[in-house]
Amino acid sequence: MGFLNSIDISATGLTAERLRMDVISQNIANVDTTRTSNGGPYRRKLVVLKEIDNQNSFSDMLNAAKGTQAIGNGVEVVSIVDDNKTPLNRVYDPGNPDADNTGYVNYPNVNIVSEMVDMISATRAYEANVTAVNSAKSMIEKALEIGKA
Repeated sequence: MGFLNSIDISATGLTAERLRMDVISQNIANVDTTRTSNGGPYRRKLVVLKEIDNQNSFSDMLNAAKGTQAIGNGVEVVSIVDDNKTPLNRVYDPGNPDADNTGYVNYPNVNIVSEMVDMISATRAYEANVTAVNSAKSMIEKALEIGKA
């Protein structure tokens, strides 16, 4: 595995984690949105990631098993989906214009604590990818210095 390949893999992680942080920020910003353009309360959004398909040959897999070559090409964003599994928060507020005929208002299914945990996770993953890029850059610089001597 070359240095540039490791930088490319980390770059995909940086892009994915940045998008996760943006979506989490959007969720937090809409924690009290009871009416959207689609009607109804805001639904929490989730980022769906997957590993970038690897088209390695059998010999590549054997080399990877021996530790002479790594398997993997990074991650990609598949989609951003609404969280329809988590129920909406129902609050009794008969004076609210969005209240139903029983006086309950449907608030978004956004939990600030879980969003903050997800934000910390995304931030740590982003920082790990930055560290990996910086390490690869440092190794490239050291390799070039060897060639100068």
